[in-house]
Amino acid sequence: MTTQEFRIGFLPLVDACLPILAQEHGFAEAEGLSLKLVRDMSWATVLDRLLYGHTDAAHLVAPLAIATTLGRGRPARPLAVPFVLGLNGNAITMRPDLAARVAASGKLGDPSLAGASLAQVARERLAAGKRLRFGVVHRYSSHNYMLRYWLAGCGIQPDRDVEITTIAPPFCADALEDGEVDAICVGEPWNSVAVERGAGEIVLATAQIWRRGVEKVLALREPVIDERREAVEALIRALVRAGAHFVDPANWQMNARILARPEYLDGHEDLILRAISDRILLRQHGEVVRYSDFMFQYREAANFPWVSQAEWLYTQMVRWDGLKFDPADAARAARVFRPDVYRNALIGSGEPLPGASSKVEGSLHQRTAVTAQQGSITLEQNRFFDGRTFDPANLSAYLASLD
Repeated sequence: MTTQEFRIGFLPLVDACLPILAQEHGFAEAEGLSLKLVRDMSWATVLDRLLYGHTDAAHLVAPLAIATTLGRGRPARPLAVPFVLGLNGNAITMRPDLAARVAASGKLGDPSLAGASLAQVARERLAAGKRLRFGVVHRYSSHNYMLRYWLAGCGIQPDRDVEITTIAPPFCADALEDGEVDAICVGEPWNSVAVERGAGEIVLATAQIWRRGVEKVLALREPVIDERREAVEALIRALVRAGAHFVDPANWQMNARILARPEYLDGHEDLILRAISDRILLRQHGEVVRYSDFMFQYREAANFPWVSQAEWLYTQMVRWDGLKFDPADAARAARVFRPDVYRNALIGSGEPLPGASSKVEGSLHQRTAVTAQQGSITLEQNRFFDGRTFDPANLSAYLASLD
């Protein structure tokens, strides 16, 4: 078998785990692939390497793949997402003095109650002429959209009542510690780094804002999908096997040790292990708490690129960029996610495949069996914190309801 090389860009985050583990555990090799992992420090650099052909694929924040395709902030370049690397896994971490006013120490806050308390602080700071400042990892990131969705849902107007600035993930804890921001929304292990230093306390997990929110994806230039279709499908199969390995508790310690290595996260094994096992240290010297599905890989077709999730991200882009809803752009955004490639890679395997490619997001309040093309699938609750649902059949009506 001829081995094909795939160069994959990534940032040092726990949710870069699947490509790393696919290479380290031989799942890629079994599919005739050799993965070269290229570490960067910012999403902008990861994207540049991908667009200029220095990498073949990238661990990427999902909204950035859509923004790049639509030409937001740079000339349009079509990207394709045939695989979701994970759901959620981020948190909102605040400076200890702010956290003390927003949530009970040592417990994750209730999104609505914490938001109401934060709104009071935001009004006070606004009146004093010094707005609260939040750090997110990129303008076109799920972190930015989840944070804004929560703030707006609690009566806090982003960009008017509070400031939101961008900070590369490895520097988020530094920015919080230096007082440049009052809070950060970032992926692990960087919340935990801030907590260990005493620079911040974790107040919310983003899974509390949208229980099954799309997070990182595998993104490729659209022509690569066509030119290397068989290799792309082989990569999907390797990543699926890595996902099954990653969620098995028997493998957590081993995988945390691998991810902590200097060439990957270059971090503390214990912090990584906590994230993998859904355990969070909310404040320095506190007790570790368990939050189920803090990170979410593999189960419930978590890696399936639901078109409805791409469409939700597009509505947030329209909402926060002050754009007019454009049906043509909405259709282009939807086409970024490629369930057809995912299905073709796994048809005939033992992996469950959804019967649909789109769903009403936020509609499930309990375990629900859904129609499957292959195997059987039961989805658990996927609520938004405010009880809203997102029906991809009518994007303009959804946007109008937000106003």
